[in-house]
Amino acid sequence: MRFEELDARLRTFETNDDHCVLPGLHIVVRLDGRGFTRQTREVWRLDAPFDVRFRDHMLDTVEHLMTACGFGVVYGYTQSDEISLLLRRDDATFGRKTRKLLSILAGEASARFTLAMGQMACFDARICPLPTPADVIDYFRWRHEDAHRNALNAHGYWLLRGQGQSAQAATAALAGLSVADKNELLFRGGIQFNTLPAWHKRGAALYMREETRPGVDPRTGASRPALRRVLHRDLELPVGEAYGAFVRAFVC
Repeated sequence: MRFEELDARLRTFETNDDHCVLPGLHIVVRLDGRGFTRQTREVWRLDAPFDVRFRDHMLDTVEHLMTACGFGVVYGYTQSDEISLLLRRDDATFGRKTRKLLSILAGEASARFTLAMGQMACFDARICPLPTPADVIDYFRWRHEDAHRNALNAHGYWLLRGQGQSAQAATAALAGLSVADKNELLFRGGIQFNTLPAWHKRGAALYMREETRPGVDPRTGASRPALRRVLHRDLELPVGEAYGAFVRAFVC
């Protein structure tokens, strides 16, 4: 069989399961660290419950995905060991093929985070095709609220561990508590949840915005401020309805 015939026949099998995200749908890709819970405790030896180095490595990874992978990502959000990326609604990179979105973004995230951490790390990925702007806003409010719950549980867990409870006992103690009960537990342990850093409770985001930066007038050589579009790291995200309005600005 000639190569051309073999190539055509085998590519039929290779592309048999190809799918693409339909035009007009908003694309959100979420990446999750694989096995990060064990690695953060047993391998990387990070500070608990939140580690600034880990946060910065996650932000560096988000920045890489937004600037170096070829997709039109307009908003990147990270909390805990997950990343959510919102693409432009009309982004048609790689024909919107799901296998390209998943393999490239998961592979690039894994490689970038591994370089930052200095030890092997792996991300998986999933696609959320969302039909309306309201669905996009609800998606990010969902992950935003998950960050709040994760922070409450993490601070409660490590408070109990610091008081001498085993991992199993601390987990069991938190399992039956309401949000109010967990806040009370932290308060009795000397932790004011509302005064903790915002990124603990809300996650962090990256997006383009205009900022005034030092510049030089090319005609005169004189210094003058200039507006530049820069990728901004936001560690002070709003909450509730204000966060929904904030996300709406990126749904395009």
